Amino acid sequence: MGGTVTGVGVTAQGLGLEGPRGWAFRGVSFEAEPGSLITIEGPSGTGRTCLLMALTGRMKPTEGSATVDGATVPKRLAAVRRVSALAHVPGVTDLDPALTVAEHLHERALLQRRFGDSLRGLVRPRAERKAAERLRVDAALKAAGLDLDSLPKGSRTAVRDLERSEALRLSVALALIGRPRLLGVDDTDLKLSDAERAEVWALLKSIAEAGTTVVAVCSEAPDGTVKVSTQAATDSAEETQDDADSDGKEAADALAEAGRA
Repeated sequence: MGGTVTGVGVTAQGLGLEGPRGWAFRGVSFEAEPGSLITIEGPSGTGRTCLLMALTGRMKPTEGSATVDGATVPKRLAAVRRVSALAHVPGVTDLDPALTVAEHLHERALLQRRFGDSLRGLVRPRAERKAAERLRVDAALKAAGLDLDSLPKGSRTAVRDLERSEALRLSVALALIGRPRLLGVDDTDLKLSDAERAEVWALLKSIAEAGTTVVAVCSEAPDGTVKVSTQAATDSAEETQDDADSDGKEAADALAEAGRA
C-alpha cells in the first residue's frame, strides 16, 4: 500500500465492558501475532461491535486489559487510535449515499493530508502533494480490491448505486488511505451471498498477509483465523431486538466520546 505496513500484536486478558443494559461482553482473552486476521464471532447483540471498538481504542473497557502494539487498553486509548482505523461500522463510518466514490476518496485523502500526515508533507509543492495523494488512493483501492472501472459510472458512481460488497470494499479502502497498522471491520458478512462472503474473507486475509493486522466482526468466522467469541452476559435472560440493534449506536456514542477526550 505505497510502503511497507507492519501490523500490531494484539492480546486481551479478561476484557469486559458493562453498559446500561448490563455486560456487553465479558471474559474475553486471546493472543494474536502482528499481521493476524482476528475474527469476532457471534450473533448480533452480543457486544461484537463494542469489542471491536475497545480493541481499536474507541471504547473504554470496564474490566480486564488489552495490549495493542505495546500500548495498554484502557490506559493508552489515544495511542491505540493512532495506529488503527475503522471500516463499515454502522453509525460511525457510514458512507454518504449522495456522494460519488471519487468524492469520498478525495475527501478522505484531504483529511489524511491535513490531520494524519507530518508537517513536512503539508509544505510540499502542490503538484507533489497531488501525486502522492493519487498514489496513496490507488494503493488503498488495490488493497481493498475495488476496481473503479468495473463500477456503473466508474469513479463517478454514487454510493447509493454500489452493491453491498462494493460499498464494504470502498469503506475498507477509505480506512486504508491512512495506512493503519490495525484495521477494524464491522458486519463483515452481513447480508452477503456465500460467494460474496468468500471474496470478502479472501480480501481481508490478503490485507493481513500484506502486514496489516485485521479485526473483523462476523456471524461465522472462516478457518485459519484467530477466533474470538463475545459472551452475551445481560441482566435479563431474554434478548430483545433493542439489544440486537444497540451495538452500532453504542459504538457511535463511544467514538464521539473519544473525540471529546
